Amino acid sequence: MSTGDSGSREPVLQATGLVKTYGRVVGLDGADLDLYPGEVLAVIGDNGAGKSTLVKCLTGAEIPDEGEIRLEGRRAQFKRPQDARAQGIETVYQTLAVSPALDIAANLFLGRELRKPGPLGTLLRVVDTKRMRRRAEEELAELGITTLQDVTVPVENLSGGQRQAVAVARAAAFGSKVVVLDEPTAALGVRESRQVLELIASLRDRGTPVILISHNMPQVFEVADRIHIQRLGRRAAVITPQSHSMTDAVAIMTGAARA
Repeated sequence: MSTGDSGSREPVLQATGLVKTYGRVVGLDGADLDLYPGEVLAVIGDNGAGKSTLVKCLTGAEIPDEGEIRLEGRRAQFKRPQDARAQGIETVYQTLAVSPALDIAANLFLGRELRKPGPLGTLLRVVDTKRMRRRAEEELAELGITTLQDVTVPVENLSGGQRQAVAVARAAAFGSKVVVLDEPTAALGVRESRQVLELIASLRDRGTPVILISHNMPQVFEVADRIHIQRLGRRAAVITPQSHSMTDAVAIMTGAARA
């Protein structure tokens, strides 16, 4: 994606002047964020910079005290995560919300189970397992996930990277407008992290904008189109891997330099 033309396009998701306080603790102090179509926007910052609070406000887990959120140019108010999901924003948190006892297909449709057609589905609410498994296979194939060949395998039998892939695939299947990934490689080894980074690239390739929260600078600089630097509860700068180095990013994060 070219980052130079972002000024002439509408952000798919935009936050302006978000404020969130917890008693005397300031989580956000006039925070802004712009996410454009088909890009990976990394959000980085020191602990306490407000990264998590910002993302929680964007995804309905927190309600900002002040400020405005716009989705596709229209004002959006999320009072709970279900509100954001209903409008096409899916989030994969560091603590994966997967059900270990259920198989891959059932996890992909967790809370959105497909029912059998006719009275069996409408009256008796019988789940259409066959259709869910077929759709799960299609979704995994579209994302290029080759490590999950059998969608009938219980998630408890999967590795950490495979479980992350299931969670990302679920977000991709239903996140029609935005996918938010919170530290998706934090607990993974090198090979499994590589698979997740390839998944992020697949999401971008199919036109889904991604917000990536990460502490891993090499991964951020590898996969991000733009990098939002959060400091002291607000946006300190937006840089690109082409315009700045990792050393520059750390200097802006710590306040030692400005963009």
